[in-house]
Amino acid sequence: MSLTVFKSAGLPAVSSLATSLRSIQADVGPAGVVILKMDKTGHWVFGADQTEVEDEATWAVNPFSFVHGFIAWGDGEVLAEKMASVSQPLPELDIAPPGAKKGWETQVGMSLKCLDGEDKGMEARFTTTSVGGKRAVQALAVALAEQVEKDQTKPVAIIKLKKDHYAHKSYGKIYTPVFSVVEWVSMDADEKPAEAEAVPADEAPAPAAGRRRRAA
Repeated sequence: MSLTVFKSAGLPAVSSLATSLRSIQADVGPAGVVILKMDKTGHWVFGADQTEVEDEATWAVNPFSFVHGFIAWGDGEVLAEKMASVSQPLPELDIAPPGAKKGWETQVGMSLKCLDGEDKGMEARFTTTSVGGKRAVQALAVALAEQVEKDQTKPVAIIKLKKDHYAHKSYGKIYTPVFSVVEWVSMDADEKPAEAEAVPADEAPAPAAGRRRRAA
């Protein structure tokens, strides 16, 4: 039986449909990925509960995940976002949506994966519009470019999430992200060396205090 649901005249080729649909992922991020950010008190947090990241956790940065583009914020909510891979030109802009506090703001970002600790295996997306945040992403991107020019076999940065700060005459201490590169590894490197042998219960250290949840 033949059924005409939509007339094909004037529509793009079906062969291009998959690519177009997958471009949505660049805007909102793949399912299961948490949002990582630095809060105003200088703590790295993720998720709706604003869970603090473990201080000494290491993270792998996907070298193909760097993106740039624009975002429009309303009153505490994202009204629109247009992002593209840094290998592509910046997205074209139209008029900012009604209610956008600052219109379109430039945004950069990347994706990371936690390699150890309580959050091992968790994937996160970091995007930022702040000057300090964009400089941190830029510094990491430049370091990656220099690494690839030296050794293409190890393009993955293993980092720790750190912070810096500066004094602002009106707002006081302003914290900024720092991505401290620990080492460079290959794309298919083991996530972490084999775990050490279990320590007998009577010799094990006391469990660490529970992790704090930050206010949104």
